[in-house]
Amino acid sequence: MNPAIWVERHASRRPDAPAIADGEIVHATWSQLAETVANVSGGLTRDHGLAPGDRVAIVMTNRPEYLEAKFAIWRAGLVAVPVNARLHREEIAYIIEHSGSTVVITDEDHVEDVGSLVGQVECLKTVIVAPGPQWDSLVAAAPAPLVDVAIDAPAWLFYTSGTTGRPKGATLTHRNLLAMTLSYFADIDSIEPTDSVLHAAPLSHGSGLYGLPHVARGAVSVIPHSGGVDGEEIASLLRRWKGVTFFAAPTMVKRLTGDPAIVGSDLSNLKTIIYGGAPMYLADLEEALAVFGPKLAQIYGQGETPMTITGLSKAEHADQASPRWRERMQSVGLPRRDVEVRVVDENDNQLPVGEIGEVVVRGDVVMPGYWNQPEASAETLRGGWLHTGDMGSFDEEGYLTLRDRSKDLIISGGMNIYPREVEEILLQHDAVEAVAVVGRPDPEWGEAVVAFVVAQVGVSAPTPEQLDQLCLDRIARFKRPKEYRFVGSLPTNNYGKVVKRELREMLQAEST
Repeated sequence: MNPAIWVERHASRRPDAPAIADGEIVHATWSQLAETVANVSGGLTRDHGLAPGDRVAIVMTNRPEYLEAKFAIWRAGLVAVPVNARLHREEIAYIIEHSGSTVVITDEDHVEDVGSLVGQVECLKTVIVAPGPQWDSLVAAAPAPLVDVAIDAPAWLFYTSGTTGRPKGATLTHRNLLAMTLSYFADIDSIEPTDSVLHAAPLSHGSGLYGLPHVARGAVSVIPHSGGVDGEEIASLLRRWKGVTFFAAPTMVKRLTGDPAIVGSDLSNLKTIIYGGAPMYLADLEEALAVFGPKLAQIYGQGETPMTITGLSKAEHADQASPRWRERMQSVGLPRRDVEVRVVDENDNQLPVGEIGEVVVRGDVVMPGYWNQPEASAETLRGGWLHTGDMGSFDEEGYLTLRDRSKDLIISGGMNIYPREVEEILLQHDAVEAVAVVGRPDPEWGEAVVAFVVAQVGVSAPTPEQLDQLCLDRIARFKRPKEYRFVGSLPTNNYGKVVKRELREMLQAEST
């Protein structure tokens, strides 16, 4: 089922209702959105020679044209490749090349980086800037009919960072997106056509995924001008729009909880805050509930199974009289209705209640594999189950609690940072002998990146400024370490493997 059909249906039933808002102003009604989507779809296929199955990348910050482009891509039977706009130019280049995207839709903020890739990335032929004359030409093109796509055809290549420093493209099919959308209605929330979804988080990731159920039901998609989480702006938008839902990382929720503009505002139009992507500390959750009331819901998922493994409903958050409420709030909730979830040992044998093992999941929402990476796909999906790499355990009521994150993932401000990617960059400095990157607790960002550096013997130690510049030249700014610690050696076990746990425990002790 092509998600673009939802736009067409709402244009017939509610043509003058708002579909996309630019802040407080209506950017497009459903009839206007349907016309733009049909025209851009025609321009992509006829003017740029694209055919069903071809990939189109989107590299832009949140803006109305982002949603117009995405649904136009789907209408034409093409595959959307939303790229994190905060990535470094070289990281963007890799995703475009790996996905085989021939067209990139971008904005003025990123056209310099993306435009410079034409000629460097062999598959890339055209860069379209939106808004602008090129985009206007697409909007003025003759409309194209809705393409009938196979339910298991790729719809979205969701690129997620890997431990080797190269991201993997989770191939999300139309079946995956439909299963995720229906699961939202079953387990998270009901949605009315008069509701709205606020995109304060990137459309390339969680906010874009959880926007789909709202489009399916005909709610308005609201794009804040700030492009992020701003208390005064959100308070203003809550006065303008009704039934507001938004997705936020726990650090974003914490920031809003202490924002005077939010604390003193009318929150009656706020419907739901969906949080996920990192742990929510119980003290922060209790403060958020005191400010927002029982309007929070938690999700646990991955790009490979889009936002759908387990969840904690608003009702469970509100049930503070339960003697096990605190334990439940420290879990990631109950398995969602569209999946099976198990905890298994190293041989994939299911473990009993209380025992810690790897979390695995299967269902229609789970990706069929990584784009053009059959070995990684086979390993991750062995036995028909998605192996998440997360360690956890079930309790007797069926609540899943995550005990550790394998692969040493650092989550800072809701963004995934894989230490090895940063380590490989730092090791390129001639004066660096060894390095270990870990996360330390941070009251604002959740975690901050810390690099423990061992300098080469007999040479001048590198300065933090030099290492900073090395990172800035090669990876996204948000991935670089916030602190460099120069040490004589790194802790290792009997096999010579660095024991990062000791480094994290030391940082944890310092923060308490």
